[in-house]
Amino acid sequence: MIRLVARQTKYLKRLFQGISKRARIIFLIALASLLLSGCVKYDVGVNFNNSNYGEFVQHIHLGERLTTFSGDSVYEWLDSIERRARKLDGKIRRLSREEVVVTIPFNNAEELQTKFNKFFNPNLNEKGKYKDVNTDLPKIESNILLFQNNFLLLIRNKLIYDLDLSSLALISNNGNVLANAASILDLEFSLKTPWGAKNVVEPTENPVLPETNGKQLTWHLNPGTLNHVEVVFWLPSPLGIGALIIILLVVLGTYIRYNILPDPTIKLAQTVVTEQ
Repeated sequence: MIRLVARQTKYLKRLFQGISKRARIIFLIALASLLLSGCVKYDVGVNFNNSNYGEFVQHIHLGERLTTFSGDSVYEWLDSIERRARKLDGKIRRLSREEVVVTIPFNNAEELQTKFNKFFNPNLNEKGKYKDVNTDLPKIESNILLFQNNFLLLIRNKLIYDLDLSSLALISNNGNVLANAASILDLEFSLKTPWGAKNVVEPTENPVLPETNGKQLTWHLNPGTLNHVEVVFWLPSPLGIGALIIILLVVLGTYIRYNILPDPTIKLAQTVVTEQ
């Protein structure tokens, strides 16, 4: 009986050792997804005040279970976010050790694209390619584009945001998702403009549809998939409005000069006759 138990124990040990490293990782992440549900809340918002100024804001809150499970590594991650924000002239508010709000301003479309993509892709070089960095963290690709067309008084803006979170999916050999990454990560992307915005729905299998709250659109992003956001909105053009105001002032001044005020040439003629 003892020999039989010993043989069964050796067999189970060899069976566990024979399990691939990938399968063991899958098991550990699946276990973590059960223990750490709702542990990371990450909100990213792009706010436009006008066509010449705006800011994008990140609000990150770590759950207590995650900090207990992961130790100092998650705090180092928050510290790295603060360092990247300072390099881009951002402001940091540390609400607590587990919660931080980062605000980074931009003055035009090009600056938004440069700062946003540099912040969320710190391993990109100047040519837009990833640097060779030895890391065990999953690769997450984030890219935002903003196209503008000037119609004199108004500027049409088309914003496209792609966030590839495929690396966060836990995939088995047959392609089925074994663990729901959304139970660990709560990701949101929002856009706020003075006049609101219109979502452009792409013909995809799982389109990301926004929630509307006044002049703000909010998308709940899905970990484990490619998230595509496309939206159109209008902003007033300060340059066009300024030019229109100057033209109106010139026209008004000309009208007052020749239609309301007395003609200075007639007054000068009367003065000459009187002197004679």
